[in-house]
Amino acid sequence: MNRRRLLATGAVAALAGCVTYTADEEEESPTAEGLVRDAIETRRGMTDLTARRTMTVETDTGTRERTEAVARRPPAKQRIEVLESTDPSVPVGSVTVTNRAITWEYNPQTEIVDKQYHPNKVDADRTRRVLENVLEDYRLGYEGTTTVDGREVHIIETKPPVDDIGPTIDLVVGDTTFVVPLRATGDLEELDVSRTVWIDDEYRYPIKEENAISDDGETRHRVAVTYEDLAIDTGLEPETFTYEPLADATVVTDGPEPEGVFETRAAAEKILPYRLPEPAVPETYVLDRVTVVDKGEEFGTTTMLWYNDPTVIARELFVAVREVQRFNPDVLEEITIDGRTAYRRDGRIQSVFWACEDLNYEVSSLTDDTPLLEIAASIGCP
Repeated sequence: MNRRRLLATGAVAALAGCVTYTADEEEESPTAEGLVRDAIETRRGMTDLTARRTMTVETDTGTRERTEAVARRPPAKQRIEVLESTDPSVPVGSVTVTNRAITWEYNPQTEIVDKQYHPNKVDADRTRRVLENVLEDYRLGYEGTTTVDGREVHIIETKPPVDDIGPTIDLVVGDTTFVVPLRATGDLEELDVSRTVWIDDEYRYPIKEENAISDDGETRHRVAVTYEDLAIDTGLEPETFTYEPLADATVVTDGPEPEGVFETRAAAEKILPYRLPEPAVPETYVLDRVTVVDKGEEFGTTTMLWYNDPTVIARELFVAVREVQRFNPDVLEEITIDGRTAYRRDGRIQSVFWACEDLNYEVSSLTDDTPLLEIAASIGCP
């Protein structure tokens, strides 16, 4: 099963609306921009989310729909159980469960559980990034209020910049980021294309989204996602994000199985041939876990200390200790930290690398405000 949920083959990539946009004019409260900012802040501080989620995809070849029970603890943990479905690729009874280290995917038709280990996967908050992109790059129009699932919601029409058209679109509603593959089927300028987002008034969080493409009054493609029974920060049991395969299911494993996932440095060091550093991280960060993966003689043992800010989703950094050098100095910026040569990488993940005797170190983060150089200096050459 494709984890990015490719749902339709033939939607078109333009997302223009037919509303009047007033980005440069003074608007009455609430504003579309203010509501999206509220949604970003809700997401930033969210602990958990549960809902009944229905997705409908209409194309020129027919309509497919499925309804799922969704539980999320962003950014990494989720549970999705398919309750109803007319999509043959995702049958009723399908289950996907993900936590920090493992993903299980159960297909009831084949009775196979795909168990994938990913102990060192970096988890970004994709939903928040999509909302931030909508706020920063789209023109937004406020269209008043209505009700969805008995809840008062605000209607926002969006129009993207020209260079943001196609070939795919990430939906803001759903937590699991849906990616709709898009194929141009004519002159985009002749199509009536709209994207609408409904934001719940109580939670200030997206509860529905619809993308529709029409040609001369006829709907060519439509994708709609709706939350029902939405609940935020109600508390979820840890067992929600683990999965016990059925007795008659076949389990197929993939990915590097860790030697262990530990709560403390001391516990991890009991199985390691080296001592772990004690980095000076910002006060808001706490140690979340320590993962140890043995990658064989070629790459040796890799240990990663994961720190996060419990008050902000996906505000995370990690310190890696490796027996084998995995960075290429020739493609990185050379810098100096306390007289020691190090190397810096900018991009989606900000990183600092350096070698010390028989070990190699890395400090990385997804956020631009993390003081990587200071953290690296605090580790030095232990």
